[in-house]
Amino acid sequence: MTARTAGTAGVHYQVEAADLNAHLWRVTLTVEQPAAQQTVSLPAWIPGSYLLREFAKNLQRLAARQGSKAVNLQQLDKATWQVECVPSSPLVLTYEVYAFDNSVRTAWLDANRGFFNGTSLCLKVHGQETSPHSVELLPVASKPNWEAATGLPAYKVGKRGFGTYVASDYDELVDCPVEMGAFWSADFKAGGVPHRVVVAGAAESFDGARFTADVQKICEAEIRFWHASKGPASRTGKRTPHKSYLFMLNCVDDGYGGLEHRNSTALIASRRDLPRVGESRKTDGYVTLLGLVSHEYFHTWNVKHLRPAEFTNYDYARENYTQLLWFFEGFTSYYDDVLLRRAGVIDDTVYFKLLNKTINQVMQTPGREVQAVAQASFDAWVKYYRQDENTPNATVSYYTKGSLVALCFDLTLRAEGRTTLDDVMRALWQRCKAGPMTEADFAAVLKELGGRAFTREIAAWVHGTKELPLEELLKPFGVNVVQDPSQLQQRLGVRVTENSGIQVKTVLRGGAAEQAGIAAGDEWIGVEVAGHGWRMGKLDDLLLYAGHHKKMQVLVSRDRRLMRLELNLPASSITWRLVVRDAALVQPWLAPQT
Repeated sequence: MTARTAGTAGVHYQVEAADLNAHLWRVTLTVEQPAAQQTVSLPAWIPGSYLLREFAKNLQRLAARQGSKAVNLQQLDKATWQVECVPSSPLVLTYEVYAFDNSVRTAWLDANRGFFNGTSLCLKVHGQETSPHSVELLPVASKPNWEAATGLPAYKVGKRGFGTYVASDYDELVDCPVEMGAFWSADFKAGGVPHRVVVAGAAESFDGARFTADVQKICEAEIRFWHASKGPASRTGKRTPHKSYLFMLNCVDDGYGGLEHRNSTALIASRRDLPRVGESRKTDGYVTLLGLVSHEYFHTWNVKHLRPAEFTNYDYARENYTQLLWFFEGFTSYYDDVLLRRAGVIDDTVYFKLLNKTINQVMQTPGREVQAVAQASFDAWVKYYRQDENTPNATVSYYTKGSLVALCFDLTLRAEGRTTLDDVMRALWQRCKAGPMTEADFAAVLKELGGRAFTREIAAWVHGTKELPLEELLKPFGVNVVQDPSQLQQRLGVRVTENSGIQVKTVLRGGAAEQAGIAAGDEWIGVEVAGHGWRMGKLDDLLLYAGHHKKMQVLVSRDRRLMRLELNLPASSITWRLVVRDAALVQPWLAPQT
């Protein structure tokens, strides 16, 4: 977009922090050439988070005028309004948005920080979605030390980031979130492309230099992955799909998550997981944070550009269904850890610890035998994003099982010696012109590069519910599977919390707890064994009091009613443990790239 088109954008938003303590953003929307019956609406969901969140619930005080005259405004449904306009006169809409969701999905405003996604603040002007849009971010008078950061192209912007930004259309506008506050920031280049890291809410112990260096290594590894100089990806060149990139990390006491955008990502993590000055070790929490960075950055290619055909054009008013989240989220989940290893920020031991955890998460989910990952992708709107006590029994995560499906394809291709999943991903990037793809595209590239059809594997691993052949595929790569006894919760088929007493959260299908009649929501109070009754403070007390006995009565409270239930303690169930037998066999798969 040129400066001229930016200055004449037909749709312009002015955003100001109206009241920090009331958590209110004020938006002034100007439509230079409205329709006679101009329709506007606010999205009901945000791409990348598959749940109708009804952002319009936070919109208030909507008013419309042309010049000094108020014009008629009629609400058509929960998130749509129609305005009676004189087409030759600019239409000005003003409204407020309540912002008190400290997540990556919506909007936030208080005395310490401001953040918003365009899907939460920016009404869509129907009929003008593809025209240039601009947004002016006003500085906060009471916060002279605040800055603003966004992935939107700058038009007239001051040193602190406040001013006017431009977007080529509405999709770009709402795909570039905005961060405001007295944040920490650093800049670096990866693949010759400018990158910026913005961190809000970090403690004084935060080692920003170390974090930035690790993020840079991850970005370099992923750019090398997608734009390799050899092999089938060579025709793509080294240019990334983004001219710059922004990481926005919000540090809180307890939180985790991320949301991908076309040239930025919004992340949230516990400040305890940040690297600390003077410490060189990588804690489990810090590795998890780096995995999140890797995951969201990989999405720059895999879902923001290469994407499901159903997402060619977003419908922000309703669910957008696809059966391909196993590929776009699952394969990204596979590569986020693989590329941590190839970037050299973790070693083989840590990688296999992460893989081991994923395998056991899937193996301990009864829903894997009920629902295939393709169907789980389609049902994300009503199952994955609306989890309850029965979720593990009814569905499987397209993130975790999808990542294991990617592992199975990668190891199979490598074992057969013709190609790798790396080459398949790059070939898909070319075949689909970095745009919409289908499962048929994936199958075609597998056949082209792998030298045979993979119809059977796709049917079994993607559309079936049988166990994945993980053990037999890992063995030729020097990794053995050892079966260890599982922890008591898995042995019983129950998941509990132990904050103040034992509260049953989930009862797994077919387990001993279900057979005994234990239900989600029960408070597990005690156990009676051989004529003796015992009060339990934590679940492991069960083994202390049971001794060698396998049959016992458990006492639970359900809706204040005390119940005695017969429990048969089962034999130990199995947990997988991966053991690297031959590190040399692992290297072609996981060796750091240079």
